[in-house]
Amino acid sequence: MRAICYHQYGPPSVLHLCDLDEQPLPPGHVRVAMQAAGVAPVDTKLRAGRLQHLVALDLPKVPGRDGAGVITALGEGVHTLQVGEAVCVMPSMAGRGTTLAELVLPQEQVVRKPDVLSMQQAAALLQPACSAWIALMQTAPIAAGMKVFIHAGSGAVGSLMVQLAAHLGAEVTASCRSSNVEYVAALGASRVLAYDRDELGRVRDQDVVIDLVGGAAHDQSYRMLRRGGQLVWLVAAPIRERGEEFGVSVRRALIVEDQSILQQVAALAQQGVWRPAVSGVLPMQEIARAHQRIEAGEVTRGRLVLDIG
Repeated sequence: MRAICYHQYGPPSVLHLCDLDEQPLPPGHVRVAMQAAGVAPVDTKLRAGRLQHLVALDLPKVPGRDGAGVITALGEGVHTLQVGEAVCVMPSMAGRGTTLAELVLPQEQVVRKPDVLSMQQAAALLQPACSAWIALMQTAPIAAGMKVFIHAGSGAVGSLMVQLAAHLGAEVTASCRSSNVEYVAALGASRVLAYDRDELGRVRDQDVVIDLVGGAAHDQSYRMLRRGGQLVWLVAAPIRERGEEFGVSVRRALIVEDQSILQQVAALAQQGVWRPAVSGVLPMQEIARAHQRIEAGEVTRGRLVLDIG
């Protein structure tokens, strides 16, 4: 079976086409013919070995946390899905990823593809949408009338956060580079500030700040909050805990694999609450180029997607 693998940690050049044996189909699992796979920053960090302290990978590793395809077979005990259905998938981070011809995974990691999304959009949905949902619905949580600031509002996660926070009735301010200001405003932000124009210093009295960046952006976030406000971060780094100094709470949104959340984020897409952005589509064999573009900071709007073919 055709796939992308890496046998060792390293630069994008360690990614290569490989041939894998077909996986067995255990009870409670489904087999999906993959059509598209999202490429996320976390994929580049895993490949580079930067997350070894958090995730133990069995090498060779097939990368890809997000994807979409069509079910070709059902394991014993699967009754809520059907052969021929188009689905979105989000396999576990440590297991086989989505850049391969066929993927076998537990039914809990599979949801029906929203009809309103293309296969490419569906491949860019679950991982960033789950991150956005957990941060805004569980960790913060956001309520109507709150003032919410979102760092990196044009990226895959940030753009979905802007859409969801606006839907929830929050007063949304977001940052992005100047070339993406109009795009982020169209997502529902009432105010958009360009970080490359040094416009963030005037943000104050926010109820919630979402940090998707870390470093200097994290330090700046404390001054954006009112006393008693919340600073929520996901995988931003580095982090300096200064909550007590500024009188704010600092909470990490922990991303868990929960089927009920997958179903809810897919339902929100079906309802038109949010739509993932695809910044470009490349053939699967050009995955190294996709990783290079992400690491070079060239992907500032939505998600790169691979066509499995």
